[in-house]
Amino acid sequence: MMQETASVTGAPADADVHSWITSDPEVLGGEPVFRGTRVPVASLFEHLSGDCSLDEFLDCFPTVSREAAVAVLLLSQGLTLGRARR
Repeated sequence: MMQETASVTGAPADADVHSWITSDPEVLGGEPVFRGTRVPVASLFEHLSGDCSLDEFLDCFPTVSREAAVAVLLLSQGLTLGRARR
């Protein structure tokens, strides 16, 4: 499996995808989740695209820290912009 990392301005110093996201076949069939939780990363994007605020998402999923959610958003931004610039 290829491991991707992104360095994004404003992301925590250890902003590595695998610092914040994990995938284990024993947890939700291997769907990527926030590390240390059973919360699918996709749920963050689904909530935001459904006009929920980050605070509303965090209220719904208290096991996800603000730091983790923001890091995932910044990593996603960095990966998206990096690929768009290729």
